[in-house]
Amino acid sequence: MNFTPYVTGTASAQKPYEPHYMDPVFDMRDLDEDGSLDNPGDILYHVPTRTGQKDNYSLGVGFSMTWSTPLDKELQQQCKEAAATQISLQQQLTANKRLDFEIARLKNCGELMKAGITFRPGTRYATICADVMVQGVSYIKPHVHTIPEATGTAEDLGTFSIGKP
Repeated sequence: MNFTPYVTGTASAQKPYEPHYMDPVFDMRDLDEDGSLDNPGDILYHVPTRTGQKDNYSLGVGFSMTWSTPLDKELQQQCKEAAATQISLQQQLTANKRLDFEIARLKNCGELMKAGITFRPGTRYATICADVMVQGVSYIKPHVHTIPEATGTAEDLGTFSIGKP
């Protein structure tokens, strides 16, 4: 259904505008009564005569309403299905891009954590990798332990034997 309001207007005018003209009054007198005019073509005076000329203006206001019904309902249904399919496709593409982003974030954060590189806790970007955990890492960073030298005798420490009793 369509609902369309409208406003229309027209104007008509004649230029130059002349509200009246001077109509001549001719001398129609027969003073000597011989049946012919005494002064034919002479103008006695002029009479102002209205022309009837006027400007016209009109304004039309209203609305138009149409109701249309598709004759091919199958085509309309196909259009709705195509739109739904396109929306689903766009949603899936968006979900795929989000998954790609999260996997890349997980991979990069994990590799950096294994290397001992992290953002300082409490800083603006520390939350980027805050939910990433690195588990089952079998790599131990090279390090050195110092073992204190033992003092005393073998009797103090006890005797140990390896092999036969």
